[in-house]
Amino acid sequence: MKTTILLTSILLSAGGLMVNSTSTESSVNHKTSAARTYKATVATKRLSSSLPVSPMYIIVDKRKYELSVYDAKGWFATYPVVFGNNTLEDKKMEGDRNTPEGTFRINGKRPHAKWDRFISIDYPNEESLAKFKRRKERGEIPSWASPGGEIGIHGTWPNEDFVVDKYKNWTLGCISLKRRDVEDLYSYLPVGTTITIRK
Repeated sequence: MKTTILLTSILLSAGGLMVNSTSTESSVNHKTSAARTYKATVATKRLSSSLPVSPMYIIVDKRKYELSVYDAKGWFATYPVVFGNNTLEDKKMEGDRNTPEGTFRINGKRPHAKWDRFISIDYPNEESLAKFKRRKERGEIPSWASPGGEIGIHGTWPNEDFVVDKYKNWTLGCISLKRRDVEDLYSYLPVGTTITIRK
């Protein structure tokens, strides 16, 4: 009888410890997730007109994590963006995950199964190929390296717009916007638009 009472007491005590442990764990997890909160980033637009007036051009500021559209009247819109590598360095070669810097042109637009919309740029162009050649000559990149390609502007994976809010660089060198923002940009941006990417 004493053995049964002692065993029951131990089990109940262990259960109580487990409950306390779980509630402590839960409160720690709650505090951790609260510490990871972030501010949602939002696109901003000029209020005076619904569509930009040609000619248009784009400035991508890698340090500010912004893509801004300008038209004949001046500033039109700014969208929060993320890139490839966290270093924010200029693209040197295929596979480095860096987003290229320089002046390019939009050379295509298409819906994309994974990233909603894809707006391609003409990387590598003459300017980027010249930089690539100089880097190879100086031995900054391997002799077998290629400049890469298929760089563009696109959305995030479905339900992952939070990567933009958290400034989480995840692409292989492209510029990523929230899905609704890339849809908006796609709706009015013509092929041939100049885009300057800089730090």
